[in-house]
Amino acid sequence: MSLQELMEPEAGTNRTTVAEFILLGLVQTEEIQSVVFVLFLFACLVKIGGNLSILVAVLVEPKLHTPMYFFLGNLSVLDVGCITVTVPAVLGRLLSRKCTISYDACLSQLFFFRLLAGVDCFLLTAMAYDRFLAICRPLTYSTRMNQTVERMLVAASWTCAFTNALIHTIALTTLNFCSPNVISRFYCDLPQLFRLSCSSTQFNELLLFAVGFIMAGAPLVLIITSYSHVAAAVLGIHSVEGRKKAFSTCGSHLTVVCLFYGTGIFNYMRLGSEEASDKDKGVGVFNTVINPTLNPLMYSLRNSDVQGALWRVFLGRRSLT
Repeated sequence: MSLQELMEPEAGTNRTTVAEFILLGLVQTEEIQSVVFVLFLFACLVKIGGNLSILVAVLVEPKLHTPMYFFLGNLSVLDVGCITVTVPAVLGRLLSRKCTISYDACLSQLFFFRLLAGVDCFLLTAMAYDRFLAICRPLTYSTRMNQTVERMLVAASWTCAFTNALIHTIALTTLNFCSPNVISRFYCDLPQLFRLSCSSTQFNELLLFAVGFIMAGAPLVLIITSYSHVAAAVLGIHSVEGRKKAFSTCGSHLTVVCLFYGTGIFNYMRLGSEEASDKDKGVGVFNTVINPTLNPLMYSLRNSDVQGALWRVFLGRRSLT
């Protein structure tokens, strides 16, 4: 069946409620699909292996038992979760040559993807706050960022993200979906499902922007504010080595924040666009595969403490401190 046949349903069936969606994926050519399968499998293994390595290092290395690495360990768990929500299903469809996903499975994927992405958003904010306290308020750091505060921040992140994911999933169930039922991406997300609804999505889009401002806008403002103070404090350090170390500590986190928010803004600020493009697919790959795969590399390549801990874990040694 051709792509045009998929996109143009037969007369008399365009009001039929759909029970499944057709995920077009990245490419339709079988030869290229084999290449995509290998690349996605490799990225999946690298991502899971890299994030689990960081998690093990944080757990077993006493030197990394600090708030910053506590948040980094949680971030690694989230990255592994994000890839297991989307990529294994893609690999299964590529192997079986089946490009459909049921309505219930689509909603479940949407819920867990938004849940994990929401927690990711808040954790990045908590990490920025941690860097602000460590560099700008070093004398009160141990009292303001203790284990109780760490756990409260993580618990609050999960609670807010769960509420956000549940709100959008429930709101999505109020929409009617009729033919065509073709999603241009390889996973289910709100903008693509909005395009397929045969009922008004105005409320859902307003809800997405309103809740999105709280979930993403407010954390972004806090991150920018935190790093504005951090930059001012670092520039005031007279030692060149001290400034270099401070910027190195914050550089990895800032890079991850820019990638996370950059792709997210591009994805959700284009709801008015009726036509999907290859750029949308590229952003989808960044959101689900590339960003979480780069995260462990960013933190390990730019952080000597993480590098040392990883080497000791691989060699079976423990830190002397």
